[in-house]
Amino acid sequence: MRSEKEKMLSGDLYIANDSELRKDFFRAKELVRTYNQTTEYQDKQRLEIIQKLFKKSGQGVHLEPPFYTDYGCNTEVGDNFYTNYECIILDIANVKIGNNVLFGPRVGLYTAGHPIDAVVRNEALEYGKPITIGDNVWVGGNVVVNPGVTIGNNVVIGSGAIVTKDIPDNVIAVGNPCRVLRKINADDKKYWELEKQKYFEN
Repeated sequence: MRSEKEKMLSGDLYIANDSELRKDFFRAKELVRTYNQTTEYQDKQRLEIIQKLFKKSGQGVHLEPPFYTDYGCNTEVGDNFYTNYECIILDIANVKIGNNVLFGPRVGLYTAGHPIDAVVRNEALEYGKPITIGDNVWVGGNVVVNPGVTIGNNVVIGSGAIVTKDIPDNVIAVGNPCRVLRKINADDKKYWELEKQKYFEN
């Protein structure tokens, strides 16, 4: 018979009140609590905690305290990942974040789900669906990403969006529920290259 952890990571119903899962949960809570108590002068200590917390972490990862997660060991982050204050990653299922990803404050990645039927839900059964975020993504403040969502590469998610469905590459997406507003195009590149040029001229 499969363990509750195996059921959880496969996306099937499971019960969280399990000794193995509690051990992983408490380990993450201890690491997160220690991380959130560090100061801006403790970069080395922060890096060591991040490497212990996450399943995989790239170079240049910064989590602005406070940061929260359920397990950490089910989360992978790539190079140059930055999240602003009060990020929440509920990694009941696997979370994979690519390279050069920026989160505004209070971004939530919620892989956890609960049965719609109240009778089943009240039996403490729950489930999770993975979340994947590609490379070169900017997620605005107060965005919620729901279970099972994939966000493509080179995407901007507007502040306050509730992302319930997959978002393709190279778009700006906004709203509740989140929808594609438009494609990112050559005019965007031209505009921001000119702005960068002005920066270097000043």
